[in-house]
Amino acid sequence: MGNRVLMMKSVQMEQQQSSSSDSDGIDQARGHSIIVPGNLIATTYGFEKKEHSWFALSPIPSDLSIQVEDITFCVHKYPLVARCGYLNRLELEPSNPDLGYDPKLENFPGGSETFELVLKFCYDLPIGLNPNNVAALRCASEFLEMTESLEDGNLISKTEAFFTFVVLSSWRDSVTVLKSCEKLSPWAENLQIVRRCCDSISWKVSRENSATVENISEEDWWFEDVVTLRIDHFIRIIVAIRAKGTKPESIGSCIMRYAEKWLPDIDAGKAIKRHGYSQNEVQWSVTTGKSLEGVIGQNKEHRMIIESLVSILPPQKEAVSCKFLLWILKMALVFSISPALISELEKRVGMVLEKANVNDLLIPTYTVGDQGKMVKMINDRAMHNIDVVQRILEYFLIYEQQQQLLLQQNPRTLTVGKLLDNYLAEVARDPNLSISKFQVLAESLPENARTCDDGLYRAIDTYLKTHTSLSEQDRRRLCKIMNCEKLSIDACMHAAQNDRLPLRTVIQVLFSEQVKMRDIIQGKDNCDDNPGQDGSWLCTKKEVNTLKAELEIVKAKMAELQTDYFELQQEYEKLNNKHKSLSSWTFKWMKIKKPSLAQAKIVEEKADDGQPRSHSGHKTKFHRRVSIS
Repeated sequence: MGNRVLMMKSVQMEQQQSSSSDSDGIDQARGHSIIVPGNLIATTYGFEKKEHSWFALSPIPSDLSIQVEDITFCVHKYPLVARCGYLNRLELEPSNPDLGYDPKLENFPGGSETFELVLKFCYDLPIGLNPNNVAALRCASEFLEMTESLEDGNLISKTEAFFTFVVLSSWRDSVTVLKSCEKLSPWAENLQIVRRCCDSISWKVSRENSATVENISEEDWWFEDVVTLRIDHFIRIIVAIRAKGTKPESIGSCIMRYAEKWLPDIDAGKAIKRHGYSQNEVQWSVTTGKSLEGVIGQNKEHRMIIESLVSILPPQKEAVSCKFLLWILKMALVFSISPALISELEKRVGMVLEKANVNDLLIPTYTVGDQGKMVKMINDRAMHNIDVVQRILEYFLIYEQQQQLLLQQNPRTLTVGKLLDNYLAEVARDPNLSISKFQVLAESLPENARTCDDGLYRAIDTYLKTHTSLSEQDRRRLCKIMNCEKLSIDACMHAAQNDRLPLRTVIQVLFSEQVKMRDIIQGKDNCDDNPGQDGSWLCTKKEVNTLKAELEIVKAKMAELQTDYFELQQEYEKLNNKHKSLSSWTFKWMKIKKPSLAQAKIVEEKADDGQPRSHSGHKTKFHRRVSIS
């Protein structure tokens, strides 16, 4: 039907009439046709907006007002009725001719902008179909029932053809249409627009990756476009790509890229450097490139994104890095996702724990509340969540036992032992960390997980330095964790002069140091006797003499310490005996009589005058006994 041709549209109005004769003599027809002139469309050459209303620019006055959202469109009803089955079924004839009829389209797909394009199509004005508007026009035409039964080449068929043959054949257009569907639910889902776009994207990714299988660096070409999609569309594409056999590493990399784009970052290291450890509550650093207030309103969205990403992680260990797993675990705890997903993350971290570092294990004990404020998730006042690390360590030990590697000394266990010691040294600076949690975590690993206890000694020393109010019993309890025989020479020399350690521990360290020094010297002497063995042992006499001198110094210090210890014991025994003998001292002094004292004084005077002392020998002996007593 052209713009310049007389348009005849027959709208059948079947009316049932009575067989009885009418007193007015008016003869009503059973049906009649409404003739719509073609110049009604031909003379409409556009629309004009005035405030919140759109008006059709035509010399013929409009007879219909349609409201979409907060915009009112003043148009002619016959061009719309001719192509829109939905409007054709409405009762457009007003019950009161003076009031008119203004239909309102609720929940119209695409809003007022899309309805303006629909009006232009109905008035035969040119519209440009493109990837940005084709999905909205397809949904709007379905809403208005613009089918082929009303007119050939109606809007449904035109948009469907453009979407099928133009959009789905292009990667960029498919992504653009899929992004435009985010505001068209549920129409885009019901019309299979989302499904067809996701299938097209996943097929193109699978085909391109299989073609570039030799060049791994080119496998991430699709990340940049896919990570801009909404989380539900992203999940559908990842599931479809995985079903087509894409590598787990590629899928894991895309998931990590998506999480970095849409989730905030929690940096424990920055928070500690800025605020330090104190008895008061310490806030964690939340960085997203915007203020914390901007994150508060997105808590539910972040929680949904985290749960969705965790649920689609590939099961292979090498799919995602340990650093990412610990980061997403922090986010999961902060935003309080499902406990089952948190447990799954802890198990996955335990499988690759040897690849972690200390900063990644610093997990906060805070969660984002309903008001967007950071609140405690547990009753413990400690800054770091020790319980989570304890569970991760248990999962690691279970995994090692399943691999039958726990009984033998393997590099993975040794690496985790060093990691745990460094972690303990870091959390020991927290003044709110209880000694029981510190001890349980330090004793979690088996004995063969540490070849040297220097790291554990450093952690214990840091804890003692921070918690100065510990009792002697608690200090002994803490020092029993480490094995003094596994301390290096440098650690032994430091521990021997450490006044924070209990005396018994210091003595054990000194004995251990003496044994190590003797073994080293013997090893050096043997090396001197066989200078040709293993060419790597180059020992000189000067080094041996130096070690011997150091050993003598250590022996002297140990002897001095033992002497001080015995003197303290004797002093303690004297103090106890003094109280018991106080009454006997009083009794002995009362037995000494005054004449005896005077007689002793006369003997002394005679001795001073030069008289022979042989006559007073007996008296002098008595005087000495009195003085001694």
